[in-house]
Amino acid sequence: MRIAIVNDLGMAVEALRRVLARDPRHQLAWTAADGAEAVLQCARDRPDLILMDLIMPVMDGVEATRRIMAATPCAILVVTATVEGTTGRVFDALGAGALDAVNTPRLNGEGAATLLAKIEALGRLIGDADTPAAATTSAARIRPVADRRPWLVAIGASAGGPAALTEVLKIFPVETRAAFIVVQHLDESFAAGLAEWLGGLITLPVRLAHDGDVPTPGTVLMPGRDDHLVLTSHGSLRYRREPADYFYRPSVDEFFESVVAHWTGPCAGVILTGMGRDGARGLKKMRDARFPTFAQDRASCAVYGMPKAAAELGAAATVLPLDQIGPALQQLLSRGQPAN
Repeated sequence: MRIAIVNDLGMAVEALRRVLARDPRHQLAWTAADGAEAVLQCARDRPDLILMDLIMPVMDGVEATRRIMAATPCAILVVTATVEGTTGRVFDALGAGALDAVNTPRLNGEGAATLLAKIEALGRLIGDADTPAAATTSAARIRPVADRRPWLVAIGASAGGPAALTEVLKIFPVETRAAFIVVQHLDESFAAGLAEWLGGLITLPVRLAHDGDVPTPGTVLMPGRDDHLVLTSHGSLRYRREPADYFYRPSVDEFFESVVAHWTGPCAGVILTGMGRDGARGLKKMRDARFPTFAQDRASCAVYGMPKAAAELGAAATVLPLDQIGPALQQLLSRGQPAN
């Protein structure tokens, strides 16, 4: 891949150069010392991936990410020296369209393997973004009579997801009758920070899911590990490593498909902004099982990848602007019966 580096610190740029030099498949496209320069450089020469610092003079990484995604969109990986101390900015950048975040490696090579693994995963994701959708083979079936389980709202998101999740969930009060499970593509080292960040912006409590948890009305649960979060036949949650080679981790498809297999209460599926195709196949199976399904529209997406794949596959019964998805879910819950 052709990879650009945006960082104002010479030592950080050199450390990143050394990491890229370890893999002959990667080529340094250009470097920029601040966000404003990065926006101009990207307009002249769009790379496959940008390694974007957060704290820089002239224009920070959040605003640079926002402008690049609006004008010349490409994959962006936040690489910053103090992820733990910049949690808010990390999620602002992810909300603007960055795909993931990682600590800056050191000149002695510490952190290099982690960064290369991230680049490898994002390279596969970028390549997958243009892969034609596979035809679904799932057959429509009637849902069994609903038991006493509450409404379950299953949401999948990736690039741009944090901001989109805030918009969708902010209108729900704590006494809502639905349980929410959110699968957001994100390294597990940021999972706790995302739950805390999102919980500070919405009324519903947000926490990481543990093995054996049960979806609970008025609560948002999110994966806390890179393993796939799935529902079991008992209606509880558990983590599963397989498929180990699936580069969407945690996978929206894996969770949605487990919902179809095991959830006997009312449920709705939602695909929000994100790069790639994860979630489209699972959402199609949810629709075939006669669950209501929603996808975010092109105009309101930071990255129109996952919702596009869902729309192309016929997985989304309803496509809406971001600000209309929450109200549509509220209306659905108020009717009391799922319909598609």
